[in-house]
Amino acid sequence: MAKYVLLSDLTLLYNYRNFPLLDFLPCAPSSSVPQFIYSFLKGNESPPLDNGEAKYSTYSIRKIESSLLRNNRREEVTVPHFDYIDRFIGDDTEVIGVSTMDPLGLGPLTMSYAILFGNDSYAWVRREWEELLKKINAVKSNKTKLVVGGPGVWEFTIRPEELNKFNIDYAVQGEIDDVAPELFSQISEDRIDKNMFFEGYVSYDESFSRLTRSNSKFISRRIGTRMYPTLDQIPDIVRPTMKDITEVMRGCGVGCDFCEVTLRPLRYYPIEKIKREIEVNVKGGSNSAWLHSDEIFAYMHGKRFEPNYDALIDLFNGVMTIPGITHTNPTHGRISIPAGYPDLIRKLSDIMRAGPDNWIGIQVGLETGSERLAKIHMPNKTLPLKVGSDGSWQQIVWKGVYNMNLYYWRPAFTVQVGQGDETDEDNWETVSLINRLSNSEVNGKPFEFTVTPMQNIPLGLLKNREFSAIKLSESQLAVYYASYRHLAKMAARDAYSEGGGNILARLGASALISLGGRAMLRYVESICRKNGLDVEKVKNYGLGNQKTVIAPVQMN
Repeated sequence: MAKYVLLSDLTLLYNYRNFPLLDFLPCAPSSSVPQFIYSFLKGNESPPLDNGEAKYSTYSIRKIESSLLRNNRREEVTVPHFDYIDRFIGDDTEVIGVSTMDPLGLGPLTMSYAILFGNDSYAWVRREWEELLKKINAVKSNKTKLVVGGPGVWEFTIRPEELNKFNIDYAVQGEIDDVAPELFSQISEDRIDKNMFFEGYVSYDESFSRLTRSNSKFISRRIGTRMYPTLDQIPDIVRPTMKDITEVMRGCGVGCDFCEVTLRPLRYYPIEKIKREIEVNVKGGSNSAWLHSDEIFAYMHGKRFEPNYDALIDLFNGVMTIPGITHTNPTHGRISIPAGYPDLIRKLSDIMRAGPDNWIGIQVGLETGSERLAKIHMPNKTLPLKVGSDGSWQQIVWKGVYNMNLYYWRPAFTVQVGQGDETDEDNWETVSLINRLSNSEVNGKPFEFTVTPMQNIPLGLLKNREFSAIKLSESQLAVYYASYRHLAKMAARDAYSEGGGNILARLGASALISLGGRAMLRYVESICRKNGLDVEKVKNYGLGNQKTVIAPVQMN
């Protein structure tokens, strides 16, 4: 039995048939997606090793594992496969740590589905969370401490009673790569060092000013001490990660007022550190590297967020020259760099060997088609371009997608409804942008992109449980309909070519995805019609008087 046992939210351990956007499947209400469809589409879980440990785990768990190994023997720290948890948890287990993303189903996309469908059944992500916690509680002793951490911890600040429901001793908030051994030791001995840690949590008000709340069920770093590990205190992973993830930097710095990530200090991993972690994944059987950041184009950026050509080219060259690596792509980036620096995108595409059979996927926070809202909530999103002299917000976005597609990059956009100061006109501007992109071409082929609508729900509504009373306005429904209409088009076009597995699995998955896309669209359309939305207006909005797209200033 192990001293420290580390586990992940189950929904972070499936491969989702390697199809773009299926990772969002667990956000759907369980009553809307039948069990057999969910079970098929979620694909396979990380396989077990012969001794019952997980061959792959989430990046966050691998970091905590590495940190704990600084002060503990290998046999004392384990990351078991879900099916073999009972092999590793016993009377001598001191702490069980669980990392989670959206345990209670309060994440933006999960809430978006719930509000759109008017469905209060548990999302699959919550059902999977409860299954994991029930299994843990069935095998752990009363003296073993159960601790949760990860980006989903904020949900327990809204629903603290959920901690008691599943016998969770502590919810740990924030980055702890450098102090995990001390923290786990203190938790197991019931002696939290008040000079290091604060029994409570950190939150933020609407202007992102930091607030602290005392609560004995939470642990965070003590205010007044260093709140984040320095680069040299972040350990390398020692075992392979799910999805071949390797972190290249932390923080963002762009400053959008709805995003907590922007408050974290920027830390750039040197190439040698990145390569060491990728080599761990290669030894585990991987031939790809998914480079995680919150803003890849900010990697060692220059003034006014100008991209650092040399640093980015050296980064991707360094990755692609690792023996065994045949594919790489970044996780997140902003649209202004492809818009203003097409030559950089071309060079990176050449390095990554992008082409018709190797599209580079990247998530992009588009958030709105409204230039007014963009200026209010994310004024730095276009840097180093400037709205006005370098084109309108929509023109910059259009040019960015054009240049991405030209060099075989496929952006996965998110858009928000319910932002502060939002008007109906703002939402119709988003509809207009989605339609224009959906009906645009590059070299005679339709634009390749996805767009996922998300509900912006103030914490106050979540705390008061008033979110269930939210009714989408006509213009908000229009954004949802335009988004799902395009997603259905993309699913029908790309379901087979983008899927994974053998031919029968790909045929089955592509058929379900394509049919599911159309069924989802019909369902959303019925909701929209029932609530008085003119769907024909949505289909054509922004197309009849489409303006000539003016390319932003070429910056390179």
